[in-house]
Amino acid sequence: MMKELLKTLQIKVNDKTYLKDPETSDLGKRIVEHSIILINEIGFEAFTFRKLGLKINSNESSIYRYFENKHKLLLYLTSWYWAWIEYQIVFETYSIENNVKKLEKIIEIVSKKTENDSKFSHINEMLLNKIVISEYSKSFLTKEVDIENKEGYFSIYKRLISRIKDCIVEVDKNYPYPASLASTLVEGSLHQYFLADHFPTITDCNEATKPTAYFSHLIFKTLNINLDE
Repeated sequence: MMKELLKTLQIKVNDKTYLKDPETSDLGKRIVEHSIILINEIGFEAFTFRKLGLKINSNESSIYRYFENKHKLLLYLTSWYWAWIEYQIVFETYSIENNVKKLEKIIEIVSKKTENDSKFSHINEMLLNKIVISEYSKSFLTKEVDIENKEGYFSIYKRLISRIKDCIVEVDKNYPYPASLASTLVEGSLHQYFLADHFPTITDCNEATKPTAYFSHLIFKTLNINLDE
């Protein structure tokens, strides 16, 4: 029953990120789909609604009916990504009773190489993952971050961190830094993929050694858990 429920689950993000929910129309879905493609191609700095309009053969003004500006669009896309990661965690761990095994699965989900999810046909999760790796920090390294945080723009991201933190506490309730360790896993996974692509000499992660192996070692050694036992 839980599996069937999760299969029909819709991913929801903060409605303040958009003026009109892009999931409610074909145009909205095309805006999301092709914004991911275009941002991946040219980068967030060079991305504009005018360029997106040309790509989808639509007026620039029609895009502004969905998103106030490209910063809000980036918040929408990254929030969707973190909600999708959380969805995977809930779906793949709900039947795991062993807390160590559950944390092991969470580490795998957060740090593994992204594959496309057929349940969301208008979103290329592999490209979105690349955008999150290279552009996510631009969504919060702004003067407005505290205001946007109070308004809940980062609630899904923080909820994901809290979910991982709670699992760490379940494994070791005496570990004093569970939130820091959880956020290190999430942010560190992005950073290791970035380093592997751009600065390979300063990371041990590569085609042979995946970030999952590194973070499993880091977290379970930190918690003094031997997975071989």
